[in-house]
Amino acid sequence: MGLKDEDKKIEKSSEEPKGHGTLSRNNSHSSLSPTEDDEDEDKNLELGPMIALKEQLEKDKDHESLRRSKEQLLGIVDLEEVGETPDPVVKIMNLTIRSPDREDMVPWFTLKEGSKYTLVFTFRVTNNIVSGLRYSNTVWKTGIKVYSRKQMLGTFSPQAEPYNHVMFEESTPSGMLVRGSYSVKSKFVDDDNKCYLENNYTFDIRKNWL
Repeated sequence: MGLKDEDKKIEKSSEEPKGHGTLSRNNSHSSLSPTEDDEDEDKNLELGPMIALKEQLEKDKDHESLRRSKEQLLGIVDLEEVGETPDPVVKIMNLTIRSPDREDMVPWFTLKEGSKYTLVFTFRVTNNIVSGLRYSNTVWKTGIKVYSRKQMLGTFSPQAEPYNHVMFEESTPSGMLVRGSYSVKSKFVDDDNKCYLENNYTFDIRKNWL
């Protein structure tokens, strides 16, 4: 979610300065894109057939060097969260909006103009590795698309504990023209363009906090 300042035409969208998100394991780099049709998807890569993670781990259990190499690549995999099928399962548990000196907010919410805020995602991965999980959103005001972007979250192994991804801090614009209600369409998809959650919500920008 991001918007432009009052002195820019609200009909146009553009990129914001790049920043860094923070993962519970590794940092990730954001990738912002100019406004585009939210139905457009990245070109599919031709990948090999997926194999159940349990099957892969079973094959390597007697090969110490291979097992250690995969542990370095994947991290410590929680075998209790690994299934027999090759498809990963990603459950988006919640989306939280944080702003200094305010209680955490969830959609639908109100932000004060000129305030700073951060999006926080909490999700679990089970059954198999999810590759190239990314978040995208598109924002409209009065029926006009004003902003869109994609954010790469990363590749994650199955584990019992949820992952936490903290986006970089942003600021809402100020001025009479940017006040009002906005609608958002967000998606979480992986490298295979498998969608794990598609969520629509609204938020307001107001002169003061409610």
